[in-house]
Amino acid sequence: MLVEAGAERVSDGIHTEPGLSEGKTYRLSLACAGTGSAQLVFVPTNAGTKTMVPCDGSVVQQRITADKLIRINVDGSKGATGVVAWQIDAP
Repeated sequence: MLVEAGAERVSDGIHTEPGLSEGKTYRLSLACAGTGSAQLVFVPTNAGTKTMVPCDGSVVQQRITADKLIRINVDGSKGATGVVAWQIDAP
């Protein structure tokens, strides 16, 4: 079941606080198309694993566990261009 999805320019990044149910596990899928890479970071850090996302069109998936509030940040590396898209699904 789709919880949240979107797409942004790599230079703008993704900064979202999805409304997730505490204690549940979700699947985050990210793809970046363009040049360079982007870095995925979670707040709190134990919600998921910090990951580099290459802007080569490949999909990076990760399971995340919701706490009271999760912030997902994806920021492009210096000089990165293109689009980064994400989708959060409930099991």
